[in-house]
Amino acid sequence: MFDNGRGACYNGSMIAEETLKILTESAKYDVSCSSSGSGRKNAGGMGNAAPTGCCHSFTPDGRCISLLKILQSNKCIYACKYCPNRADADVPRASATPEELSELVIDFYKRNYIEGLFLSSAVERTPDFTMERMMQTVKLLRTKYRFHGYIHLKGIPRADAGLVLEAAKYADRMSYNLELPTEASLKLLAPQKSTESLLSPMRQLMREKAVFKEEHKKGHFLPAGQTTQLIVGASPEPDSRIVRLSEALYQKMGLKRVYYSSYVPVVRDPLLPDLPTGQLREHRLYQADWLLRFYGFTAEEIAPEGENLPLEYDPKCAWALRNPQYFPVEVNTAPLEMLLRVPGIGGRGAYKITEARRYGALDFADLKRMRVVLKRAKHFITCKGKYLGAKDERAVKGLLALGARQDEARQLSLFDEPERYGLGGTHLSGGAGVLGASLGAAEGALPAGVRLLGTRETALTALTGEM
Repeated sequence: MFDNGRGACYNGSMIAEETLKILTESAKYDVSCSSSGSGRKNAGGMGNAAPTGCCHSFTPDGRCISLLKILQSNKCIYACKYCPNRADADVPRASATPEELSELVIDFYKRNYIEGLFLSSAVERTPDFTMERMMQTVKLLRTKYRFHGYIHLKGIPRADAGLVLEAAKYADRMSYNLELPTEASLKLLAPQKSTESLLSPMRQLMREKAVFKEEHKKGHFLPAGQTTQLIVGASPEPDSRIVRLSEALYQKMGLKRVYYSSYVPVVRDPLLPDLPTGQLREHRLYQADWLLRFYGFTAEEIAPEGENLPLEYDPKCAWALRNPQYFPVEVNTAPLEMLLRVPGIGGRGAYKITEARRYGALDFADLKRMRVVLKRAKHFITCKGKYLGAKDERAVKGLLALGARQDEARQLSLFDEPERYGLGGTHLSGGAGVLGASLGAAEGALPAGVRLLGTRETALTALTGEM
């Protein structure tokens, strides 16, 4: 790809190798780059973002690596304390023109290195100047090069609304990174930004997308929607504040995803922690986010006000332990909404249970064949009135925490052998355990506010995550 003698890339723009290295290295701390949900189809050009987005390859921690992830410039006029590209940072600086970046994308695409683009930028000169150059880059790709692959564009706070709307016509997804969960933390660590400067363009894009859809206009307008990113641990807010903010963004802004990035001290500042936050807290927030989006939980249920998510076990286990009055549930009679709240039973597992029990009563062996995670679920369920979980709450907490440590909270590889879960525990015929009230009292019980849906509707929502 590079001619070592000339130090340049084989494309018409001749972008310098050192420039490319600086701009790609500077972009690596933004994690909100996975693609999904675009409806942009190939109309006679190159690339196609429609079938399943373009994320076919992932790093072991789940981040997409099939996008060219690059900055337009890392010459920043802002002084965000946590940012390695802040104005007073002593780092190499570089910027690329729209022509250089668009030709680089096409070159890399033709060589099958990438299938899409994630384009961000530091604020060079002014927000309008930066946003205009980014808009020109994606416009060149769509119009001159007829590139129909996936493009994720980062919005620039305080940029002109007309430039933002014009860029949205060519991008599949846009995102404004909130970074910090409160206005007070933004003023302290990112004084040139404000919550309103970030939320205002998000609202505008949401309104314009709704108008575009209602009026059936030709073309595309953010077919993959909007996302944002929050830094976890750079400021003192607890997880409950972060989860409530995420819930509000999903409900009021219609965001597709909220990404969480555990704080890493890449720059030193007296206002910042000296130690990294650690990925386990980030992992727990992603689990909580999943419960918000696909399992019908509310932020209040997931994280009580002022508290952090427990690190010993996942948020669903934590909720179940705080609400013993709902457990154990009888898998042969419990509604789908309640099965989804049982630790160890996911959306597919709950759907399989509701379908299979129509033909006969299920036992623990049946659940094992359905790949239900019995090492967690057995403490919260009965099968035909039989309970195999631990005898008291302290033992349940210990076993759940031990199981989480053994799992090491890691993402499974595509080549891992499926874990075969043993039943374990002591067989207690007809027992309901001390975790909950009697089976008769708990059977079919639902937490307040959980809405029962029709049979066909629940089956579909369990699989699509649109409950």
